[in-house]
Amino acid sequence: MTKVSFDNLLDAGVHFGHLKRKWNPNMAPYIFMERNGIHIIDLYKTVAKLEEAQKALKQIAMSGRRILFVATKKQAKEIVAESVKKVNMPYVTERWPGGMLTNFATIRKAVRKMSNIDKMADTEAYKALSKRERLQISREREKLEKNLGSISDMSRLPAALFIVDVNKEKIAVAEARKLNIPIFGMVDTNSDPSNIDFAIPANDDASKSISIIVNAAVMAVAEGLGERKAARDKQQAEEQKKKSVEEIDIKAKSENLAKAEEEADMEAEKGAKSEAGVRKAKDQDGGSKAKKPRKRIVKK
Repeated sequence: MTKVSFDNLLDAGVHFGHLKRKWNPNMAPYIFMERNGIHIIDLYKTVAKLEEAQKALKQIAMSGRRILFVATKKQAKEIVAESVKKVNMPYVTERWPGGMLTNFATIRKAVRKMSNIDKMADTEAYKALSKRERLQISREREKLEKNLGSISDMSRLPAALFIVDVNKEKIAVAEARKLNIPIFGMVDTNSDPSNIDFAIPANDDASKSISIIVNAAVMAVAEGLGERKAARDKQQAEEQKKKSVEEIDIKAKSENLAKAEEEADMEAEKGAKSEAGVRKAKDQDGGSKAKKPRKRIVKK
């Protein structure tokens, strides 16, 4: 698994926290020191927590389950969208739809509505609509695409959430906790890590910091998916090999059976011929006995 070094985190500015007056006391174990009124995050703990989160993400990806990435803050939107698309995982970069997890059935209805609009666009009924009605439908489709397009292939609740700013996404955190969904989150010095299952102490405001943490998480997911694919290919190869061996055995058995039947037929044919020969010889012997000339009786 690809590990992120201390120096890389330092260069990305992951260690910068918030002002001292904005801190959350629960973050005290992850704070190294204070400098010029700003808290400095202990990067050694960040490295350890990030590695722990990567292992867990890899295991989830290997099991074939989905991880939902959430980042609605301006500096994280593009970074998360570009990175997560590579591993084909769902993500939310626009406004978090309230009840997305706790009222998932309704969200699925909205996604189905979007697909129904796409199907309707090719029908004659849609073409017969007025220009204004078509415009209204297309605007509705754009709105649904903007908010729900990135989760359109998520057919069930995700196995985990990865959140960039747990303070900003407090509704997502509350919904995940209510449903006992594991949460991976970047926690800054003003956040509460007690609500997060896998808290990664890091600067959640700088784009470089967000990029390095999100990329590390995505790489772990990619490795998990790669291992899953390799294991599946190996299993298929073994099944194919087993199947081919069974086919060879069946073929060999059928050939042996055909050979045995042929030999049996030949033996039976030989037996029949010898029996016919014996019968013929007997018939010939009987015929020669029957054809013996009678003694002529001479009358005196």
